[in-house]
Amino acid sequence: MYRDHNCGELNLKNVNEEVTLAGWVQRIRNLGEIEFVDLRDEKGITQLVISSELKDTMNEVTPETVISVTGTVKERTNKNLKIPTGEIEVIVKELEILGKCKSVLPFEINSEKIDINSVREDLRLEYRYLDLRNEKLHNNILLRSKIMKSIRNHMDELGFTEVQTPILANSSPEGARDYLVPSRLHAGKFYALPQAPQQFKQLLMVSGFDKYYQIAPCFRDEDPRADRAPGEFYQLDLEMSFATQEDVFAVIENVIPKVFKEHSNYEVTEGPFVRIPYREAMEKYGIDKPDLRNPLIIKDATELFSNTEFMAFKDKTIKVIIVPEGAKEPRKFFDQMEEFAKNEADAKGLAWVKVDEDNNLVGGITKFVTDEIKTEIGAKAGDAIFFIADEFAKAQKIAGLVRIELGKRLDLIEKNIFKFCWIVDFPMYEYNEDEQKIDFSHNPFSMPQGGLEALNTKEPLDILAYQYDLVCNGYELASGAVRNHNPEIMVKAFEIAGYTEEDVKNKFGALYTAFQYGTPPHAGCAPGLDRMIMLIANSDNIREVIAFPKNKKAKDVLMGSPSVVTDEQLKDVHINITELEEE
Repeated sequence: MYRDHNCGELNLKNVNEEVTLAGWVQRIRNLGEIEFVDLRDEKGITQLVISSELKDTMNEVTPETVISVTGTVKERTNKNLKIPTGEIEVIVKELEILGKCKSVLPFEINSEKIDINSVREDLRLEYRYLDLRNEKLHNNILLRSKIMKSIRNHMDELGFTEVQTPILANSSPEGARDYLVPSRLHAGKFYALPQAPQQFKQLLMVSGFDKYYQIAPCFRDEDPRADRAPGEFYQLDLEMSFATQEDVFAVIENVIPKVFKEHSNYEVTEGPFVRIPYREAMEKYGIDKPDLRNPLIIKDATELFSNTEFMAFKDKTIKVIIVPEGAKEPRKFFDQMEEFAKNEADAKGLAWVKVDEDNNLVGGITKFVTDEIKTEIGAKAGDAIFFIADEFAKAQKIAGLVRIELGKRLDLIEKNIFKFCWIVDFPMYEYNEDEQKIDFSHNPFSMPQGGLEALNTKEPLDILAYQYDLVCNGYELASGAVRNHNPEIMVKAFEIAGYTEEDVKNKFGALYTAFQYGTPPHAGCAPGLDRMIMLIANSDNIREVIAFPKNKKAKDVLMGSPSVVTDEQLKDVHINITELEEE
């Protein structure tokens, strides 16, 4: 037996007991005749006292060596009440080395001397098995397991059935590049790893399943970001038959707040969540995933400057952000915000004025701002006003980024709370400038509001869809829709985006055919598991909540993938390589 107790459970009740522990040596303090060792396992740390009789064995022990010890539990004289085992220590009489460790580590682990985040990330990923010994990171992975268990419990309670859908699937135009898998048995043909189980879960509804879910792996060949893992991610995928948008909202508003409350001590907003139409979100926040902890609101002042003599504002969309008590900020702050707008938001500039204690406009572009404009936009004494001028879409985007930055720099973001909202009424279509055509703006399988009549009578860019996103603290946490289950409406919707009925049959043949055989109305949603855990763990990097993530270049530096394969392997799948990437 390597151990009969873990390193986090012993206390004064165990004094004078003989115990056997096993774990990693976290720290060694050599005091000559005796040595103190902090022994760590997943459950905690216990202090060991090693006598000189074991000196020969201890000479081979370095930090992170795995050992097993047997000894007697004694009360400590110098107690450490910061840890559960801090009132006891184990006087060791037997010590066995189970796994030696090199004397020099690539980086320090669980050391108070070093911040693990200061270590180069690729080095941490190359030695991920060492990195995962770090207490904070290790706890993130344990938290992940607990959250998944909670999700399954709550979904089961609501009567959902867990079903696994295929990993080797078909290529489908769902917005990102597919990962392709060549077929050995069918020369020249490819599987695709699913970007989401979208078609399969809809087919389950056609099959008569009432409520489906799974914690589903998804694969998209996208560029990585701090909040998006490259290559693969997991989501709580769910779908419901005979369901409306309201039914999906009810499920999410039941499950998600419970999960966040169970695993965090933050305040969590209860359902029903605030609902914000997409266009309103873009107007007020400049983004379709607003952080409602930030109190700043964007206002439109275009009409107020219709006759302006300020050339930078002429024939432009004008957005304003009022910062309460912002007038007290020094000139340097305003200059830094303008620098941010130019360098980070691609703005030509960032105009501003202050309202002094006497309610007079001072500084910045005061000569071009009237008291009437100040009153119309609602500015008061002590406020600062920022102005963004550009073409409509760009002005919205810049204003959104400036709002976020102001919230951060002025410490306006509400603390210790998760604020949820729904973004609803997404446009069904958008104009693709690159291809000069109408394209789907969100999910092509969504039901247009107004059904076939809307598709036949409205301008495409005026058609709204039953599509919705769940947003939390500025992150898109889930995306979903009421599905287009009517083949006639489906064909017409794709026709507007430039697809023929034959295209629909070829690209989505299974769905198209299945919908001919009696399909219930259905709707669903898919909260991102990795992003959910990132928020609950209070991490700003999604790779910190994934056991073995890819790096920023979508490479697995631990396992060495993607990698070159043999000519024989390529021959098996009927592929010739014409060009290799230069290392």
